[in-house]
Amino acid sequence: MPSSGRTPRASYVALERSGELEERARRLDEGLAECSLCPRACRADRRRELGVCGTAAEAVVASFGPHFSEEPVISGRRGSGTVFLANCNLSCCFCQNHDISQHPAAFVGRAVSAEGLAAMFIELQDRGCHNINWVSPSHQVPQLVRALSIAVRRGLTIPIVYNTNAYDAVPTLELLEGIVDVWMPDLKYAEAEVGAGLSGVSDYPQRARAALTEMYRQVGDDFDLAPDGALRRGLLVRVLVLPGDLAGVEHSLEWMADHLSPRVAISLLAQYRPAHRAAGTTSFPELARPITGGEWHAAVTALERIMEGNHHHVQGTPA
Repeated sequence: MPSSGRTPRASYVALERSGELEERARRLDEGLAECSLCPRACRADRRRELGVCGTAAEAVVASFGPHFSEEPVISGRRGSGTVFLANCNLSCCFCQNHDISQHPAAFVGRAVSAEGLAAMFIELQDRGCHNINWVSPSHQVPQLVRALSIAVRRGLTIPIVYNTNAYDAVPTLELLEGIVDVWMPDLKYAEAEVGAGLSGVSDYPQRARAALTEMYRQVGDDFDLAPDGALRRGLLVRVLVLPGDLAGVEHSLEWMADHLSPRVAISLLAQYRPAHRAAGTTSFPELARPITGGEWHAAVTALERIMEGNHHHVQGTPA
């Protein structure tokens, strides 16, 4: 267990002192040359051109600040230090943040240097945030780690939250061991066909499950909570209930119980609404409506039956 005190040092502090954090940043920077940092593996030289994610070699940030609407163990009382990264490696037709994730032209000329990104991290810590929350980081990992290597030398010590759609490449995640304290992935779909139709990738379950397996290898199913109740190390998997059981909630929960642990913390979400292109998706007409009370009840029942229930966060009720 971490030592007692107001704000324990995150594990990346030791990596910086040993020189390992700088080495990880260097290796990730090299990955920009022929990019396979995420499963898209577009092979773009992002030092000179945009990847399929619409991002080059410098970070692109949509916004940052304290956020109070995450799970209680993430937001705590003082807020999560959220950094919303622009662009994305998925193209979800129901994305509620599509203006940030799917319009790279809107962010042309708004790149942020590593020094500027590091300053954001320090400001969030100075404002009392419990953590630094990287939202949609999969395609900007080198930029984030390079900025972290600067920020830790300026006094950054609070935990890093990796808030991801889980379409992540395992070799990239391996380089984040000891850097990320809290893994917070989505597990969007249990069926590949649904992922292809709704998010534009044909291998989502395969890739996401491999990513979650690596995250679990790094931190297991233990929850390390600070005295104030904020999570400082662990794995928290988000599962969004979709209309018509398109998410395959029960199958995903069964997979986690069988292949990871029935004690993995789950955040079950009822916040789906027909955003972006959802209402016009003819292949999945059920997306044009919110989830029903029956669909939500079935998901909650599956959660309680399959997972042991040590750390469940059931958020919201159907509209």
